[in-house]
Amino acid sequence: MDSQITVKSVDMKEEVQNEVLEISKLAFEEHKLEKDIAATIKKECDKKFGPTWHAIVGRNFGSYVTHETEHFIYFYYDKVAVLLFKSG
Repeated sequence: MDSQITVKSVDMKEEVQNEVLEISKLAFEEHKLEKDIAATIKKECDKKFGPTWHAIVGRNFGSYVTHETEHFIYFYYDKVAVLLFKSG
C-alpha cells in the first residue's frame, strides 16, 4: 500500500479495497480540488463496481452514514480524509 494512505476503517473485500485505493491515488494525482477528487472517485467506482457510490473528500467533516455490507472505506491520503461507501 502507498505510504501516503492510512486506512482508518474498512468493510470491504481486500481486492476491492486495493482497487479503490488505486482509483483514489490517481484521482489525487490528477486533481487539486477536493470536489473534483470526490467526483472522480465516485464516477470510477460507479463504473467499475456498479452504482451508487458516494465519496466525501476533505480535511474537516463529520459523518454518519448507512452503507451496503462490504462497501465502505474511510482512509486518509496524506492529510486529506476520504469517506467512500455504496448505498442505494
